[in-house]
Amino acid sequence: MGFLNAAHMQFLFDGLLWTVGLSLIAFAGGGALGFLVALGASYGPRWSRLLVSLYVKLIQGTPLLVLLPLVYFGLPSLGFNIAPLAAAGIALSVYVSAYLGEIWRGCLASVPRTQSEAAECLALRWHQRVLHVLLPQAIKIATPPTVGFMVQIVKNTSLASAIGFVELARAGQIINNSTFEPFVIFMIVAALYFALCYPLSVLSRRLERSFHVANR
Repeated sequence: MGFLNAAHMQFLFDGLLWTVGLSLIAFAGGGALGFLVALGASYGPRWSRLLVSLYVKLIQGTPLLVLLPLVYFGLPSLGFNIAPLAAAGIALSVYVSAYLGEIWRGCLASVPRTQSEAAECLALRWHQRVLHVLLPQAIKIATPPTVGFMVQIVKNTSLASAIGFVELARAGQIINNSTFEPFVIFMIVAALYFALCYPLSVLSRRLERSFHVANR
């Protein structure tokens, strides 16, 4: 049996940094795709709405643990060499986009229709109505659930270990294989995840109260 030392702790903190980095990649990529999903589902033509609906159902119905190896092993079979970080970033971005897209679509739909009608009466064009009237109100509604969903993004990064990416959870597994102290190691891992996720949960609740979303 080994003992936990400073090198082990440094390895865990390196894994923590990779978890944060992968979470940011997933949020940025998933947010960009999710924004297109929300717009396509809300304001696109009929074929666009059907296509977006199929995309969302397909991605939400596919476990992330299946999507990760599908990207990691599937792209090389098409001739693309891809590193675990890139594969994890792509898979998580696609996964996140389906959920954020649905969250934001619902927020856009919750903006009163009278707002759009009033903007139309002012002779604003479609993109002006969306950018200057609908989106500012939808963003206020969408902020608390978006921040709350970031907790799920952070926790889902632990599944990237399935394709060899060393983030916080995988770093804990590697150290445990050499020290055989699972209780101590995974208590530390849990504490680090808590340190990442709890502030996001608190921020989401505070934003919800400040924006009065819960009483809408």
